[in-house]
Amino acid sequence: MKKVMSLLLAVTVSVGAFAQSTWKSDAAHSQLKFDVQHLGLSTVSGSFTKFEAAVTASKADFSDGQFTLTAETGSINTGIEQRDNHLKSPDFFDAATNTTLTFKSTSLKSAGNNKYTITGDLTLHGVTKPVTLELWYRGTIENPMSKKPTAGFRVTGSIKRSDFGIGAKFPAQMLSDDIAIYADGEFVKQ
Repeated sequence: MKKVMSLLLAVTVSVGAFAQSTWKSDAAHSQLKFDVQHLGLSTVSGSFTKFEAAVTASKADFSDGQFTLTAETGSINTGIEQRDNHLKSPDFFDAATNTTLTFKSTSLKSAGNNKYTITGDLTLHGVTKPVTLELWYRGTIENPMSKKPTAGFRVTGSIKRSDFGIGAKFPAQMLSDDIAIYADGEFVKQ
């Protein structure tokens, strides 16, 4: 009977250790930012201040992770109200019609040293296209304040605004077609 109980306990612990879990972004410690070149002379940075991201994985290194992100386009913030209002207009994001942008990963490939190439479908301005970005898994700790497991991730890469019909009236000499993306944050195990 002891052997049977030991075996059942071992199976239960093994299944629990590899069970699929969901982790959600901590809004206070996460950000979604972008850079665009203006006139080839300066970099204008901005962010989306209202977004949610999640990852579901069964492996401790998140190598089987499935990532999702939803951001409110109307939360765009470059620090200049006039520019933000223009970016929300039909000239760019058309935030009244296209209220969110979304990303859903479709594959994750190891690049070594806790770094991955992440590919997924990005829906922006009503257009869905596959994009490939770089993901860095920064580790997992027990948050000393909340006592909850917390993981860190950083995603970097670029997209072309022309792929999504954003700012079509503005040539690349005025606003670069390449938009750099930076997403950084802490994810709390649910």
